[in-house]
Amino acid sequence: MTAKNLEEKLKAAGNTVDMLRNSQIGAYVYPVVPTEFHNWRDEQRAWRETAVLFDQTHHMVDLFLKGPDAIKVCSDTAINTFKNFPVNRAKQYVPVSHDGYVIGDGILFNLEENHVVFVGRAPSANWLQYHAETGGYDVEVTYDDRSPSMPMGRPVTRKFYRFQIQGPNAQKIIEKLNGGPFEDIKFFHMGYINIGRKKVRALRHGMAGAPGLEIWGPYEEYLDIRAKILEEGAEFGIVPVGCRAYATNTLESGWIPSPLPAVYTGDKMKAYREWLPANSYEAMGSIGGSYVSKNIEDYYVSPYDIGYGPFVKFDHDFIGRDALEKMEKEQTRRKVTLAWNDEDVQKILGSVIGSETPYKYFEQPLANYASSNYDAVLANGKNAGFSMFTGISYNERKALSLATVDNDVEIGNEVKVVWGEPDGGSKKTTVEKHQQMEVRAIVSPVPYSEVARKEYASGWRTGKA
Repeated sequence: MTAKNLEEKLKAAGNTVDMLRNSQIGAYVYPVVPTEFHNWRDEQRAWRETAVLFDQTHHMVDLFLKGPDAIKVCSDTAINTFKNFPVNRAKQYVPVSHDGYVIGDGILFNLEENHVVFVGRAPSANWLQYHAETGGYDVEVTYDDRSPSMPMGRPVTRKFYRFQIQGPNAQKIIEKLNGGPFEDIKFFHMGYINIGRKKVRALRHGMAGAPGLEIWGPYEEYLDIRAKILEEGAEFGIVPVGCRAYATNTLESGWIPSPLPAVYTGDKMKAYREWLPANSYEAMGSIGGSYVSKNIEDYYVSPYDIGYGPFVKFDHDFIGRDALEKMEKEQTRRKVTLAWNDEDVQKILGSVIGSETPYKYFEQPLANYASSNYDAVLANGKNAGFSMFTGISYNERKALSLATVDNDVEIGNEVKVVWGEPDGGSKKTTVEKHQQMEVRAIVSPVPYSEVARKEYASGWRTGKA
């Protein structure tokens, strides 16, 4: 019998880890936006040197909540405080399971009284939708799904376009678009700017190591708004960014986008698993990497493991609060950047030529090959954490990965990342036959970019927004 929901699919599979490690879904796709407009190296350089236009229209879910309980359902399901969330503010939304492990994250926008929108990946949107629809809340839910990974000739449309203008010249471009200085919008506050004849909603934000604006409006205006931004920004060196480079901006700024959602176990989560369809992200997603355990819970991460500890506020009741109160006293890991050894990376890259069994292919600039990536990090020969997001920063001329490691692994220490899967690789479509390699890496600060560390000192990725 065909499984109808995640719970049935897990029972049929037998072992959750095996199911996800051998998923046929492929790598995470950023849909619709071309892979490159120039080349990914120059597109990465532009967010450091001039300015970029990020197109975020297609790869995220927009979940709209409208009604008297719109804020309440968010507060009841998030580790964050909602005491400082008036209209025209945004905040990072981080939900955890009943046992305190991360389900995902994203951005909440307080658009107007009793009307918010969550923008982010599916796991958090699904969790929020489930509680809004089943928890007795007085709220109307609208789920605008991300664009399909493979449209296959079908028309693609969204309710809203979403762009970001980022980089050192972002303010000059925004002022030119606006026809003069724009209102002083504080970080993670919202306001308006003019683009042509349109008045456009804007959020003060940062994605690539420098502050900028995120703007959105009706999808029907997508082409006109995009063209106007590129026209007015040309003299300041604005570069449209394709999905290849876009996916790597977090390597420099320090955000881990896709930890495995902690929904696969626990009696209290069973009703949710029965609600999730068998074709949901959670049911179809994949795990990749050298770390292998038969227990799916070994892949779960706490907010403290990936840098969200400062978000946790016990000033309200929320799902997972009791568990986090205990975890707070027993924090064992923290988020870091790993700077991979140049010679080792060159050896991996070169192995594709002339080697009968090469090392796991290192895709550039983003080397991830699963929905959630878990490469073992070894310190003194023992497992000391996970490397979870890997790629190349052309700005740093470095292979970097974002990781969570044991607290006794210090900045400056050398560790080893086991690159590639055991036994020649799993059955994922993204995995060819290969051998593993232990890659030397230096434990480094997060964000890795000095610019990002300064600009995000009080920002959303450092846990203070």
